[in-house]
Amino acid sequence: MSSSAGLVDATALEQDRQRLHDFIESHRRLFVLTGAGVSTDSGIPDYRDKDGGWKRPQPVTFQAFMGELRTRQRYWARSLVGWRRFSLARPNAAHLALAKLEAAGRVEVLLTQNVDRLHQAAGSQHVIDLHGRLDQVRCMDCGRLMPRQDFQRELEHRNPAWAALEATDAPDGDADLDGHDFSLFVIPPCPVCGGILKPDVVFFGEGVPRERVEAATRSLAAADAVLVAGSSLMVFSGFRFVNAAAKAGKPIAAVNRGRTRADGLFSLKIEQPVAEALALLG
Repeated sequence: MSSSAGLVDATALEQDRQRLHDFIESHRRLFVLTGAGVSTDSGIPDYRDKDGGWKRPQPVTFQAFMGELRTRQRYWARSLVGWRRFSLARPNAAHLALAKLEAAGRVEVLLTQNVDRLHQAAGSQHVIDLHGRLDQVRCMDCGRLMPRQDFQRELEHRNPAWAALEATDAPDGDADLDGHDFSLFVIPPCPVCGGILKPDVVFFGEGVPRERVEAATRSLAAADAVLVAGSSLMVFSGFRFVNAAAKAGKPIAAVNRGRTRADGLFSLKIEQPVAEALALLG
């Protein structure tokens, strides 16, 4: 990159920061919605490219996971390998900036599509985990919850050969293990009732719990404006809130590189890396 190009980039970033700063200063209570782009600087891959398309095959569906043993074997084998690095992820500058914004009394709620709990690790307290949390496992029969780390130890105990594998990280604690035979992978049952264990997250084809939607809807009604960070909004569960805000006449700003489902609804769009663009908040 030439020095002149670098200067242009730096100037553009500073102008974007100022516009974002002015937006935040003009609206005292923000409804913040975050997506995978907030966590990429923490080493967690995202799902979509700059055009909003899938970078890889779509994630497993709820129906396939619950209905097919082979799907569960493939999921948990990949998760066993991927969890090792996913569980070590730490908040980045974007998480810390949003936590500081909340501490200053400027955030009505932070609604996240992420399942990594990094907002909470950064210090945010008013968080709704729209799609659940990957650090818990739920029995689909008796409802028992258990820590994912405990389940990880049981997975490794029953599948020692898999525990030694290395693979490329994929989104949300997954790992790329194409070409392996998953048929002998052993999935521990629920220790209480023997039922099917599933990560405590919302899979594709599964509905978001009503109480989360209702809590987010109440918070949106109380907010002055919406700030979207790191989400293409291609999934309806997140888009619905931006669409509702637009219908209510609330200003909407977005920090996201590439196309989103709501580009026509934004008052302001900053196409910069999320952590850099939010640096002024920290």
